[in-house]
Formats: sequence, C-alpha cells, structure tokens
Amino acid sequence: MINHTYTALITPFKDNKIDEESLNKLIEYQIEGGVDGIVACGTTGESPTLSHEEHKTMIKLCVEIANKRIKVMAGTGSNSTSEAIMMTNYAKKIGADSCLIVAPYYNKPTAQGIFEHFKEINNIELPIILYNIPGRSVINISDDEIAKIAKLTNVIGVKDATSDLARIATLRKLITKENFMYLSGEDMTALGFNAMGGNGIISVTANIAPKLIKKLQNLCANFKYQEALELQDQLTILHQAMFLETNPIPVKYAASYLGISSNEIRLPLCSPTKTNITKINDIIDKFKLR
Repeated sequence: MINHTYTALITPFKDNKIDEESLNKLIEYQIEGGVDGIVACGTTGESPTLSHEEHKTMIKLCVEIANKRIKVMAGTGSNSTSEAIMMTNYAKKIGADSCLIVAPYYNKPTAQGIFEHFKEINNIELPIILYNIPGRSVINISDDEIAKIAKLTNVIGVKDATSDLARIATLRKLITKENFMYLSGEDMTALGFNAMGGNGIISVTANIAPKLIKKLQNLCANFKYQEALELQDQLTILHQAMFLETNPIPVKYAASYLGISSNEIRLPLCSPTKTNITKINDIIDKFKLR
C-alpha cells in the first residue's frame, strides 16, 4: 500500500518578491525529508495575494527546482472558470505533474455549476485533485457530487479539508476508480483519516517537519497504527502550534525560525503575536528541528 505525502508549500518572499534562494532551500529540505511531492500556490502558499505572473513564476520555479525528483502539484483553482483553465494550461505546459482545483469560492455556484466548472478543466488532460475546503470557500461539495466529478477522466483524487472523518467512508463507497487518491487536508486528523481508508495527506506541518510527516504516512501504509498513534500524539503539539493563528501565519514564522526563509507575509495576513511566537519557538525547540 502507498500513502502519498505532499507538502502544502509556503511561498517565501523577500522585499515583496518571490525569494528564489529560500524557495530552493525549502524544496531541497522537502526532498531530503522524503516527501512524495509539493503543492505550489495553494492556501498555504498565499495564492490569493499572488499576481498571475507571480503565480506562474512560483509553479515554474517549483517544477525546475524539483526537477522530477519529487512530484509538483500546482494550485490552479479559481472562482473564475476561465482563470482556472488558463492557470491549469500553464501548469501543464511547464511540466507540473497534477493540479489542485479548489471548490469555486465566493460565487456560491449550484451543484451543476460546480460540475461544469470541473468538466471544463478536465478537458486540459492534466491530473486533477479536487479540493473541498468549505471553511474557506463557503461551498461544501456533497459526497454524491464529488463522486460525480470523480467520474471525469482526469480527476484522480480529492483533498478533504472538512475535518469530517465520516466522509472518507462515504466517498470510498461511492467512488469506484482504482488508485483514487484520498488526501487529508488536516494535519491533526491525518491518522484517523488514514484509518478510515484515506491514503495520504497534503500537509502544512511538513514545511518544517517533512521527515516526521512522511514517517507517519509510512507507518499507516504498513498498518502499524499503534506506532503511528504514538507518533501522532507527539506531533499534536506541533500541529496545534501551526494553527495558533490563520494558516500560513504560524508555519511561515516557523520556517523563518528554522532559517529556511524570512517571515515576510502579505497583508491582510500579518506576523503572529509575540505570545504565539514564544509558543512556536518553544515547541520547535522541543522537536529539535534546527
């Protein structure tokens, strides 16, 4: 059995521009940590504040730096179908391995509208991971609708960030595709998600602790759930620290504390409070990640 470990990559900035040196350092750290892939320009990558050119640059740099050593999943979703198509076409052109397509946000489309949105992107013939995150997109795609979308040729998986572990059981009953990827979007519930039939994660915490996140997934893949539980118990305080404030505020600060990149973040997000900085520092020190 294979469990997929992807890192929801931060976007390093320096003087309000993408910091290529830090990005290179971060990706090399992920490769050394043994993850299977990285996700460029997702929620953790501050995609809402990236210009179209920055978005393209970030995906292109990730593909070039990874150089086929690990997979690159490009966040190319949008609440505009034409924009999502444009970004997905670009990701395919420059060699991304797959794309992460978030549920269309703000517009509040109907179920049929959501299906048509994914159907149009499906025509590009780049593997698609559907991203269901109602906490940010407002839209909560139902299990029946996800199963309908999953029948599209190029839809190969789902990233579930609902925190509802019952959904993985329902989806597995409804989706008949072989080798379909059920990826958790929640670090705190990764173990339970896998125990219910999931087969991987797109992790925020992996930015700073890729080896530990990969180890947990490997233990689950080999059905060593007692050992996985012990590791998950250890990781809980680290996961909690990474969500003391809105993602990616804490993990971006943590990366700076580890010397991977700066803590530069774009408004309307801002640096964590002094109290939370102290907490994050103390917890990282306990894990000896530096």
